[in-house]
Amino acid sequence: MTSSNDAFHRQAGPYQAAGSLQGQTLLISGGSRGIGLAIARRAAQDGANIVLLAKTGEPHPRLAGTVYTAAEELVAAGGQALPLVGDVRNDDDVARAVASAIDRFGGIDVVVNNASAIDLSRTDDVDMKKYDLMQDINVRGTFLMSKLALPALRASRRGHILTLSPPLNLDPHWAGKHLAYTVAKYGMSLTTLGLAEELKADGIRVNSLWPCTLIDTAAIRNMPQGEVMVQAARDPQIMADAAHAVLTGSNLGAGGRPSGNFYTDEEVLAAAGVTDFRPYSLGAPEESLVPDIFL
Repeated sequence: MTSSNDAFHRQAGPYQAAGSLQGQTLLISGGSRGIGLAIARRAAQDGANIVLLAKTGEPHPRLAGTVYTAAEELVAAGGQALPLVGDVRNDDDVARAVASAIDRFGGIDVVVNNASAIDLSRTDDVDMKKYDLMQDINVRGTFLMSKLALPALRASRRGHILTLSPPLNLDPHWAGKHLAYTVAKYGMSLTTLGLAEELKADGIRVNSLWPCTLIDTAAIRNMPQGEVMVQAARDPQIMADAAHAVLTGSNLGAGGRPSGNFYTDEEVLAAAGVTDFRPYSLGAPEESLVPDIFL
């Protein structure tokens, strides 16, 4: 199902870029729709090369788009695209994606760990297959794609790993509310924390990005009451613009640290000069937007 504000995806938001991703190669997991596709499209507008690793090779009855239609959008936006059907849980698929990116575009400058599974069930109710799915996609997938891309990122003069995961908020409220999902998302964030420290001498930046409000995605729409929830959400374009600002090295504050940051979309865009976030909403007043979890 497409967003009710799909036309906004093709329009410029209030963010005015100070840098460019032209000529850079991005490897993005789960980029066939939603936030991942929005990030890829924003990079493509600069003339970037995008390698998309996603599972959807054939049309899905409940999900709009495939990795191939996404690639067509990226080319139309001004970039180059390499669509690959694969699963971040599969070592061979991820290794093939890394090798294909190097073979096609000569290297990798940016890894975007976007693929993620969500289940907000409490402990009594969560299915262990879903628990394993979240661990395998969110934590292991992020670790694996980052790990296998490291040689290429070291060879780049601007290597960057950006993971869509929240700040490590140890308020017990979030662990108690949906423990299985919290463990999986915090595993992604711990990967950011650890790699930023481990790779300090290698010149590879490692950061996380998280939305301040609910974002209109297929994952949310397919949840109970999801069609109602997204009316109080923002368009994925806000995360695309924020990711672009992080990846182009805009003045983001955080004491000038290039790595090991847990940014929010509003923080990043405010530092880039955005003062009005209303164009990103789907129609609800700012005060009615649903805050995202973990903040």
